[in-house]
Amino acid sequence: MTPPAPYGPRVPSDSMPAGRAAASVTWAALPFLTLGWATPFVFAGAAVWRRTGHLMIASVIYLGLFTLELVLLPSIDADPDAERIYGACLLIQAVVGCFHAFLVRRRVFDPEGTGGMAGNTAAIGMVRRQRLLRVKARELAAADPAMAKELRIGRPDLPRRYDDGGLIDVNHAPAGVLVMLPGITEEMARRIVAVRDETGGFLSAEELSTLASLPPALTTDLAEYGVFLP
Repeated sequence: MTPPAPYGPRVPSDSMPAGRAAASVTWAALPFLTLGWATPFVFAGAAVWRRTGHLMIASVIYLGLFTLELVLLPSIDADPDAERIYGACLLIQAVVGCFHAFLVRRRVFDPEGTGGMAGNTAAIGMVRRQRLLRVKARELAAADPAMAKELRIGRPDLPRRYDDGGLIDVNHAPAGVLVMLPGITEEMARRIVAVRDETGGFLSAEELSTLASLPPALTTDLAEYGVFLP
């Protein structure tokens, strides 16, 4: 069975400081709050600030709609067609402009966070969560090995529901799973299985490294990702 997909937050967190986040929301809401009249200026200001092609093109389009509104404004009372076009322009400026502004607000107010920091924060959070899951699973295995086996801790090759953060049961997992341990090659995995069959299993990463003649540099990672169920 395929191991469970790594955890990831369903909704990306807003990495901006509270004040900047509030300012960005206010900026994005201006097109709607002003019934579209502020839309061209909202995007023109952002284009001047960030100097990106997308914002410049958007500001030109909204300025064009704004100009058309000004041209049509004197005749909307007498010309139904002019009134309809004028109303459509206002609707686009207010609704589409507001949606557009909310879509790009983080790129305007927090381009560094959008480009990397937000993704990095999510990645760091995922690693921390996986570490915590491994700690909890290892504590459970030490306190109740039988339950750990029932939950199939360290056995991503078996159907299970318990998330152990990526542990591998060195004493029971097949060679094809042991290669998931950091630095373990197929040859090393076969050697581990052979020594395991002779000795009945390992008590720790240190014992595993010694008995299976593994490089000492791997011991720390084996202790982090390995679990040694009896």
